[in-house]
Amino acid sequence: MYRNLTDHEIGILTMQGCSSDDWNLIKVVNHFLPDHIENVKFSGNIKIGRFTKSVTLFGGISFKTGIYNAWLHNCTIEDNVLIHNVRGYIANYHVEKDSIIHNITTLAVDGNTTFGNGIFIDVINEEGGRSIPVYDHLSAHVAYIMTLYRHRSNLIKILNKMVLDYAGRMKSNTGIIGAGSSIINCNTIRNVKIGPATSIDGAKKLENGSVNSNAEAPVKIGEGVIMEDFILNSGSSVTDATLVSKCFIGQGCMLDKHYSAENSLFFANCQGFHGEACSVFAGPYTVTHHKSTLLIAGMYSFMNAGSGSNQSNHLYKLGPVHQGIVERGAKTTSDSYILWPSRVGAFSLVMGRHYKHSDTSDFPFSYIIESKDETILVPGINLRSVGTIRDSKKWPRRDRRTDSNLLDKINFNLLSPYTVHKMLQGRRILLDIQHISGTTAEEYSYKEMKIRRNALLRGIKLYEMAIWKFMGNSIITKLNNSKPVTKEQLPDALQKESQLGKGKWVDISGLLCPAEAIEKLMNDIESGNLTSMEEVEAVLNSIHSNYYNYEWTWVYDELGEFYGKKLSEFTPEDVIAIVKKWKESVLGIDKFLYEDARKEYSSAVMTGFGVDGDENAQVEDFRNVRGELEENEMVKEILSHMEKKSKLGDRVIEQMEALIKQSVLQN
Repeated sequence: MYRNLTDHEIGILTMQGCSSDDWNLIKVVNHFLPDHIENVKFSGNIKIGRFTKSVTLFGGISFKTGIYNAWLHNCTIEDNVLIHNVRGYIANYHVEKDSIIHNITTLAVDGNTTFGNGIFIDVINEEGGRSIPVYDHLSAHVAYIMTLYRHRSNLIKILNKMVLDYAGRMKSNTGIIGAGSSIINCNTIRNVKIGPATSIDGAKKLENGSVNSNAEAPVKIGEGVIMEDFILNSGSSVTDATLVSKCFIGQGCMLDKHYSAENSLFFANCQGFHGEACSVFAGPYTVTHHKSTLLIAGMYSFMNAGSGSNQSNHLYKLGPVHQGIVERGAKTTSDSYILWPSRVGAFSLVMGRHYKHSDTSDFPFSYIIESKDETILVPGINLRSVGTIRDSKKWPRRDRRTDSNLLDKINFNLLSPYTVHKMLQGRRILLDIQHISGTTAEEYSYKEMKIRRNALLRGIKLYEMAIWKFMGNSIITKLNNSKPVTKEQLPDALQKESQLGKGKWVDISGLLCPAEAIEKLMNDIESGNLTSMEEVEAVLNSIHSNYYNYEWTWVYDELGEFYGKKLSEFTPEDVIAIVKKWKESVLGIDKFLYEDARKEYSSAVMTGFGVDGDENAQVEDFRNVRGELEENEMVKEILSHMEKKSKLGDRVIEQMEALIKQSVLQN
């Protein structure tokens, strides 16, 4: 409850250098103490709490909470806030308890504002053809649909309205500084909503945005930062003179070291250092660490951009209207270049400069190499790379999100119906190319790309190994869960539990799911069955939670076709045959990975070690820095995986043999 100031309290405040045009507009809590309010000008409606604590600033400086040297206009100041040295004024803000505002210029809300909600961002198409409105709780998956499904204009219209309705509900002429926040050494903060536990230290300008921090996942904004028209979500940090204009920054992101970003979306755990982003859809785990690296007019996820990586969206003379898609897990090497439009397949590596608008989406895990201005495709070769496996294992470990409400539903699986479907398609294409062009040709052409004969044959083999690995994993998991005890129970044990999952799968920016599930979601939005973003996100969460049910439905059909026999007719002998193929493939790929890791310990890699010594000094220096091959954590994981999978395969085969033996005895 608030009350008016007493004449005695007004007298004390006046003696302490405070002034007000109308003391009746100032309300205070019961047991208010005016002791720690000095040199303050009050205007408009003011509410003030109690100041009974002390706070410690950088360097060990201790301050009594209170208000010192400031001008407050239309503000509510809760208990135990410290406001000290405001060079300009604080206007139209509600400052929650235990917050610190020290040495700033201006903190104000100017008229009605939505705090960045509802701003349109020109993502992917720099000319605005794919602009979407953003809001506090935007997920990568809703953004994906809004950005790429422009052929469903009514769907886009409905989703836009949902976002703008939310923005309308957020509209206010009063901002908030969340409890326990700290705003120190800043210049201008205008029309910004700031959540609890935010730390802002040294920012130059923040304008028209939301900082959605909370105690579980605080947000940090550092020195020299300029941000305009933005939403910054929990657990993220923007520091070191980074420039942000018209951007959505999701949970657990880091933009640092003078990074520059405009008209871009960054979702969970993205990192941007030194370089630049323009009209970028950065799905989860998009990472760029190096100077002279430009990401522009593209969609990425689980990507690592090498130094000097660049793309161009100026193909012709009609402006920057071209775009590119880099599917999940791709990498670019130093000084790589891609002329949009192009599409890079999942978990592929791009090397060199590419001008031919290639589409390698049917060839995941490939190298895309430039040679004499030609694009050379090496299909499937990344399945042999220990780096690919290392990446897939590091992503879950590097999840910086600590918020209990995770906006992005991320599936980290390296092999899934999404990638395996592409490998099935890629394998068919390679076989067709070989059939049409003959088995003796040294080089093949496909969609502006060259494929060398040995690369084609190796690609077919690698894709087959990966397909068997995935199919075998799925059937073994299914049998472990259902545990048939007789031969006759086997077909029932393999039955699918969901009808969803058949056919094409999609990667909705980190969410792997059947295309049919997304189609149903969109139909429900268009028909009015889903009327809010909360309902849409709930459906997306359900889709994510049911991944493995959907996966088995897909495997049920595709394994039958690949193996050549329906699963409803499977016998223990069929399972044994598949498990043997699975075991051979798993161990074969692991051996490739082990041999790839060995290269990191070869004599060639020791160059530069033991600088002033002989060969023995070189080896010893290398060993002390890098350790032994068998001590490497990744190598130990590979060897352990080989042992576990070998035993698992043998156990499943024994189980199937027991079913066969039991059936023979019964007959």
